[in-house]
Amino acid sequence: MFIKAADEKDIAPGGMKAAALNGREIVLCNYGGTFYAVERACGHAKARLERGALTGWILTCPLHYAQFDIRSGEALSGPAPAAPMSKHKDPADPALKTAGLRTWPVKNEGGSVFVDLSGHF
Repeated sequence: MFIKAADEKDIAPGGMKAAALNGREIVLCNYGGTFYAVERACGHAKARLERGALTGWILTCPLHYAQFDIRSGEALSGPAPAAPMSKHKDPADPALKTAGLRTWPVKNEGGSVFVDLSGHF
């Protein structure tokens, strides 16, 4: 069942907006006029993804720069290995593991963005 999440005009192309729908926290992303819904918390350290950057279909986490494909939720890269003083210098370190994001079907109708929380990709 689709639920209204936002008005299209409230999310500029290349923009994002957080929303809470039926107890789920999501981020709506506008990629060239097509809208996508992904879970709000980063798959690495649970940072709020709407505070990150959306470049095309790639969403970059604001905390450690992990990247995700908003079309599928796939984790494209884990967090950037930290500065030389960090204990996590090796990109293969399990502490840097990043899970993909949950996504939901989206449709636009009458200037509004609707998300189907019963569906899941």
